[in-house]
Amino acid sequence: MEKRMSRLFFQYLILVVWLVISIDDGFCYPIDGFPLSGIRRLERLRLIVEGKMQGPKPLSGAQRSITSINLNLIDARQRDPVDFFKPGTTMQRDIEALFPDRHESYSLALLDITAGVDKTRFAQIQGDRQFSPGSVGKLAVAAGLFHELKDIYPDEPEKRRNLLVQRMVIAGKWIHRDHHDVPIFNPADGSFVSRPIREGDSFSLYEWADHMLSASANAAASTVWKEAILMRKFGRKYPPTPEEEKNFFEKTPKSELTETAMSIVNDPLRESGITQQEWQLGSLFTSEGKRMVPSGGSSRGTPKGLLKFLIGMEQGKIVDEWSSLEIKRLMYMTARRIRYASSPALNGAAVYYKSGSLYRCKPEPDFKCLKYRGNVENVMNSVAIVEHTDGRTYLVALMSNVLRKNSAVEHQTLATYIDRILKK
Repeated sequence: MEKRMSRLFFQYLILVVWLVISIDDGFCYPIDGFPLSGIRRLERLRLIVEGKMQGPKPLSGAQRSITSINLNLIDARQRDPVDFFKPGTTMQRDIEALFPDRHESYSLALLDITAGVDKTRFAQIQGDRQFSPGSVGKLAVAAGLFHELKDIYPDEPEKRRNLLVQRMVIAGKWIHRDHHDVPIFNPADGSFVSRPIREGDSFSLYEWADHMLSASANAAASTVWKEAILMRKFGRKYPPTPEEEKNFFEKTPKSELTETAMSIVNDPLRESGITQQEWQLGSLFTSEGKRMVPSGGSSRGTPKGLLKFLIGMEQGKIVDEWSSLEIKRLMYMTARRIRYASSPALNGAAVYYKSGSLYRCKPEPDFKCLKYRGNVENVMNSVAIVEHTDGRTYLVALMSNVLRKNSAVEHQTLATYIDRILKK
């Protein structure tokens, strides 16, 4: 049955490739990127945009074609990211004016590239302050995945893409435990459900990466990381058989697995100029994943470190130019926008986004523990590239740990104010 469904899926994919080639560009990316990626949820969005299926349409800023998504700093590829960190007096003053009455934990790094690579503007508030990166760390997993793909096919990016599309991975014990819903669409019968990933679910490697970033599923992050470990082990013989995979994880010393896993996600950061103090990922995202591959240390990040990642991606230096563009496409928001990205000021803008949160509570009189309102820890991290239709383009990393306040709303509010400053 599984082989039959996979065959039907790829037959359907070939049909859609033909259809998209036969019509004008104009669907929103990544919707018109479905033939390239094989991410089935995108076909549902295409049908919604065309009025052939019911569902909420993407915002105007989410309706970009794949052809309009580019890397903005290719012409500055040789520049060290640190070269961009020269505060512009006016913008720095305006940003500082947002924070005197706000919590002392707010930390930010902002780069305006609207006027081009020679006239960038930078501002920061405690840009070197460390926080737990939370789900923003999944960007490092994405970089690790694409780094391993490049090692397998150094000069053949289309073979990398084929592997992402054709490699079907069945959800196993690595997914436990995770509460995040992911969108599951069957193009063959039009059925759709949004729910947590279950053992036995089958997705292409590209769909697992999409679930990791767009839905921020911890189950997907641990699974993608696991597949990258297998790529490191088997190289051009990847994917292994189920028996080979089982034997590898059972017989390889835990210390060796940890060393390999940490190398996979952290080496690409170091290669792009991000130091260990600026951003480090230390453990998998599910409890079962951590049992299979023990932690390699603490996870931490800074606004400057995260901004360096965005700069490196725009320069085409996160792994290579092909990988940087693919990761940027995966970050493009077509689904419901949340937290920083949900600011109404950004509705018409293309937003490439990842966020992460960690909150913990303890008993306290007259306090009710709610999502994003922890009274012990309430970390909220947002990284975004914003591209307005009027040409305004900027990169931002915002991190905070404001107790007892709804940090999702706080970040949304700050996004509006920051965008207003960049409009000057």
